[in-house]
Amino acid sequence: MNHIVIMAGGIGSRFWPLSTSQYPKQFIDILGCGRTMIQMTVDRFKGIAREENIWVVTNRDYVRILQEQLPQLNPSHILAEPAARNTAPCIAWACWSIRNEDPQANVVVTPSDAVVMDPETFRKVIGNALNFTAERDAVVTIGIRPTRPETGYGYVETGSVAEGEICSVKEFKEKPDLDTAKLYLERGNYLWNAGIFVWNVRTITDMISTYKPNIASDMDEIIATGDVETIFPACEKISIDFAVMEPASREGRVFTHPADFGWSDLGNWASLHDKLCKDEDGNAAVGNVAFYDCKDCVVHAEDAERVVLQGLEGYIVSAKDGRILVCRRSEEQRIKDFQK
Repeated sequence: MNHIVIMAGGIGSRFWPLSTSQYPKQFIDILGCGRTMIQMTVDRFKGIAREENIWVVTNRDYVRILQEQLPQLNPSHILAEPAARNTAPCIAWACWSIRNEDPQANVVVTPSDAVVMDPETFRKVIGNALNFTAERDAVVTIGIRPTRPETGYGYVETGSVAEGEICSVKEFKEKPDLDTAKLYLERGNYLWNAGIFVWNVRTITDMISTYKPNIASDMDEIIATGDVETIFPACEKISIDFAVMEPASREGRVFTHPADFGWSDLGNWASLHDKLCKDEDGNAAVGNVAFYDCKDCVVHAEDAERVVLQGLEGYIVSAKDGRILVCRRSEEQRIKDFQK
């Protein structure tokens, strides 16, 4: 009865030149471990759900890549979006489709491009959340215990303990400025929002029908007619946080499971540098890279036969399919502009 929904429609533009709109980061072996991001996502759910209960929502342009990397997927469980409409329509389409096959299903929704360094603890946490939501009209989000005042993540403010490690959610918080992030860290009851949700399919379809009846109506029509091409692009473009989590949390229907399993959304080069092994000078690399007189650099050049760097401090260096990036790490926010 456990089903997994993997959201895999993003383009990962902050990881250019590795990640492009034609071949985005969820389909790339960014860690240099022999498995792509989406393959690792599927791997960590072994023992939680059968392979035939895995669903992927992605852009229709990526279906071929997805089938090459995950040939075991049921083709009917690949939901190809004709247009990007944010996470609420994406999740709704998957959950309406699951309900059509299994009205009693328990569901985990996860991004395709996060890293989990401790999959055993991850599976334990997901199991706890599934047990909690199987018998309750409730949602459990996975909240990551913060290790630093991070401004790049949304936060979850926790309330009282509901059961075991699972707590009530007081409020979802948008990405804070640095002073606010420091305050959250000091207070101790704020978690990073990992964007992982656990619920029974009845619960989420009822919530969407209550809080966003327009989206529910669109999904009813898609299931009835199969007309994704016309209906889906006209859906309201809104995140699941705004559409469902915020109103449901005000009604006491949303909970969170604090966790620490080596999670990172791996959203930029800084997070990759953090997760890779580093030499004594703080340099991290994927590929055959030699450092001379370098410090605090991050390099991804897996396709290159050999890369030699000398005299660089605090740089990003990446080469992919003839595209080369050499950029100060302090200027990483400009990478989107560099692609133009």
